[in-house]
Amino acid sequence: MTLKLRSAAVSDRGLVRSGNQDSVHAGPWLIAVADGMGGMAAGDLASKITIEAIAGLDVPTPDDALVIALQGAVEVASARIREAVEEDPGRQGMGTTLTALLFSDTGTCAALAHIGDSRAYLLRGDTFTQVTRDDTFVQMLVDEGVITAEQASSHPRRAVVTQALQGETVNAAYRTVEPLAGDRWLLCSDGLTNVVRSDTLVEVITSYPDRSSCAKRLVDLALRAGGPDNITVVVADVVADDTPPEP
Repeated sequence: MTLKLRSAAVSDRGLVRSGNQDSVHAGPWLIAVADGMGGMAAGDLASKITIEAIAGLDVPTPDDALVIALQGAVEVASARIREAVEEDPGRQGMGTTLTALLFSDTGTCAALAHIGDSRAYLLRGDTFTQVTRDDTFVQMLVDEGVITAEQASSHPRRAVVTQALQGETVNAAYRTVEPLAGDRWLLCSDGLTNVVRSDTLVEVITSYPDRSSCAKRLVDLALRAGGPDNITVVVADVVADDTPPEP
């Protein structure tokens, strides 16, 4: 049985920000979220550059080429951000997160690339797992046992990232996952996870079979919580090949 990826995305500027610095891609082989930083114009540009660099991977790709493809796209994005800063020194300090999932042509493998504090979650059966690790100051404190994960969620420095795509060499995280029919992926910017509790994420992800409705509901909950940041959500299902794509 061949497996396919079916996805839906929603992005909203929120209720406080004047514009949306997030960028998103949701295709048949690739889903990705980038959350820009470093000022409105520059943050918007950094995330756009990164999604444009990685969007070219949304094609059938062999299992053994997934990670290499993602690594190459990250390098291209970083180089283009560096060029953009060189063109306009006022963009110095701009950057973006990136969380991307690339599905193979056979449906037997998927690869994840991650840098920053956007997140990827996987619902498999009854188990909902955060697959990525935040590149943040508070996550470092959690790892060192200085604070708990619950304390990190309200820490005053929770928005401080320790890694982002800013035109320099980065140590992005890569991993592969064997897909199973019925898997549901959630990729999102921190505009969702900073204001919507994980138990609420689980409730919505498990109770909204329709991907578009699920993504819209998650964004709506972030808005109801004040929408202090841009909010971007991708919901993707792993389905059998004989399942017809939705319009």
